[in-house]
Amino acid sequence: MAAKQVTKKPNYILYVLIAVVVAVAAYFIYTMVADNKKPEFKVKNEKKEVVEPQFKKQGELEFKSAKDGKVIKKIDIEIADNDAKREQGLMYRKSMEENQGMLFVFVISELHSFWMKNTIIPLDIIFINENKEIVKIHRNTVPFSEKSLPSEKKSMYVVETVGGFMDKYGIKEGDKMDFKITNY
Repeated sequence: MAAKQVTKKPNYILYVLIAVVVAVAAYFIYTMVADNKKPEFKVKNEKKEVVEPQFKKQGELEFKSAKDGKVIKKIDIEIADNDAKREQGLMYRKSMEENQGMLFVFVISELHSFWMKNTIIPLDIIFINENKEIVKIHRNTVPFSEKSLPSEKKSMYVVETVGGFMDKYGIKEGDKMDFKITNY
């Protein structure tokens, strides 16, 4: 007796179901990829409008000669004494008067580093230790630069002035500073 050959009929329902699952998966993958691209495109083309912060006098600062203690130059200062204020710094300022600056106050003396991200104007960045002695000056820093500008020595204070200020008044490392808060 001859063996009966069994022919299996193709299961079209299974093929259709697999095709539907693949199509749905492809659609979801395409939508996720397309949706991820849209926000990036929008962010690149949108201009973020930032309101320029205005100077608020909160104190006065004096730079003093290390030689004889005489005042070299006095400026009005804004105080940055918490993380949010220190992070903001002088970013987005289009200008600043020569007799104005920002004093960053830290809780402890340690190595610090600043950068010029989102900072439009060149600055002099002055690192000052707990004895109020200038330990490092970065002069005429480059606007928008993300290059790290380190203190190189421990500092507790940092003062930012308009670029060229330190050279104009002959203020140098070793000189001192003192400040008083007048309107905080």
